[in-house]
Amino acid sequence: MEHYYSEKQTSPLRIKEIKVVLRGNTLQFYTGSGVFSIGKVDKGSEVLIENCIIKEGDNVLDLGCGYGAVGIAIAKAFPSAFVRMADINTRAVMLSKRNAKLNDVRNVEITQGNLYEGVDGKFNTILINPPQSAGRELCFEMIEKAKDYLKKEGLLQLVARHNKGGKELEKKMDIVFGNVKEIAKKGGYRIYVSELI
Repeated sequence: MEHYYSEKQTSPLRIKEIKVVLRGNTLQFYTGSGVFSIGKVDKGSEVLIENCIIKEGDNVLDLGCGYGAVGIAIAKAFPSAFVRMADINTRAVMLSKRNAKLNDVRNVEITQGNLYEGVDGKFNTILINPPQSAGRELCFEMIEKAKDYLKKEGLLQLVARHNKGGKELEKKMDIVFGNVKEIAKKGGYRIYVSELI
C-alpha cells in the first residue's frame, strides 16, 4: 500500500501549482500526487509556519518536509537562518528542491531519508507536522530521537490536532524532555513546544 510516508511512489505524478501567503511572503509551490496535502498547504503546516518560534541565524530542521511548505516559508521569512529539510518520500524531496528554486530560497539543504537518516549536526529548533496516519509509534520515535539533534536550549516544535492524537504526543514530549508548553491553537490544531534543558 502506497502512502505519502512511503519512500517510493508508483502512482503517476500529477503536478499542481499553488500560490499562498505564508509568514508575510507570497510563495508558489508545486505539489503532486503521492505527497502530503496535494493542492493546498494543510491547516497544521499553516498554523506551525505562522506561530513557530524562530530567530534570525537559527539552524532549523524541518523533519518530514513534504513538498517543502514549512521549511521554505521559514527560510524565506528568516534569510539568515539555515533550514535543513528531510523526508522519506523521494517524490516529496524532488518537489521540495524544485520549490526552493521556484521561490529563490538558497539557505536550505534538502535530504532524503527515513526520519533523521542523513541528517547531521545539531539544531536550534526542529519543526514537525507528524504523519499521524502513519501511527503513534512513528510519531513517538520522531519525538524521542529529536533530543539527539537539538542544541542545548533547542526547541522541538510540533503541531497536531489536539483531539485526534495530539494529547498523546504532548504527553510524550513532556516525558522525553521533562517539559512541554502550548504556544498556539487554531482550528483544532495546537503547537506543542519542548526545550532541551
